[in-house]
Amino acid sequence: MDDDQIFDYDALVELALRSVVREALIRATKHGLPGDHHFYITFRTDAEGVRIPAHLKEAHPEDITIVLQHEYWDLGVDTDAPDSFAVTLSFNNRRERLVVPLMAVTGFADPSAKFGLQFQYEDDFEDFLDDELAEDVPPPPAPAKPASGEESPATGNDQKVVVLDAFRKK
Repeated sequence: MDDDQIFDYDALVELALRSVVREALIRATKHGLPGDHHFYITFRTDAEGVRIPAHLKEAHPEDITIVLQHEYWDLGVDTDAPDSFAVTLSFNNRRERLVVPLMAVTGFADPSAKFGLQFQYEDDFEDFLDDELAEDVPPPPAPAKPASGEESPATGNDQKVVVLDAFRKK
């Protein structure tokens, strides 16, 4: 590892912000989603480790946005490497189980808190994850767009959205 990669702060920040998503999901697992809290989670359906039904993969070959609000079941967070979450959601009145590595998540928002995070794919980040500091973590996917017909939950002037590109070297 060369000297510049030892303190790859972009990658360190990306990992830290993903831990915010992980912790929010853990808290939702333990306590549910109180009040108006709900999560929009966008993830790459083509990322390694994602397990979704074939019909969803066919309909959303690159990415999908799911909503955890009123009807979700069996939410759980796997804290082993690689971290992932699993949830059962209803699609066309059929309950379907989804397993999503946190590294596949490209967007996370809680509109009731006016909070959102977006994760961008960076070649440098992939290189960082390949070194011994994060040996068993898969690389993050490319940025995702909401599923067709859906608007991004993290838009508007009053949203608190952290976009990592604002902190990256130009």
